[in-house]
Amino acid sequence: MSMIWETKTEDKFKELISKIPVFHRHITESVVRRQAEVVAAKRNANQVEEQDVVAAFFSDVPSPFYSMMVRLLGQNGFDYKKYGFPKT
Repeated sequence: MSMIWETKTEDKFKELISKIPVFHRHITESVVRRQAEVVAAKRNANQVEEQDVVAAFFSDVPSPFYSMMVRLLGQNGFDYKKYGFPKT
């Protein structure tokens, strides 16, 4: 499945991915991209939006990388708190 991405969301996603350590970058990009499209499809959306990327990161990031992910999301303009993350 390949879905259209909202341009601003995809730009922010690519910027965030560029800041992930190189040895984790490719796997993170492919896993999160795929999961964001799944999340968007479950919303019956016709494109991937910020909320889908945020949900994908919070669903698939291993706990040792959690704090780095939260920091990178915030630094790259993803307002994860707006979408109810982190879930407690």
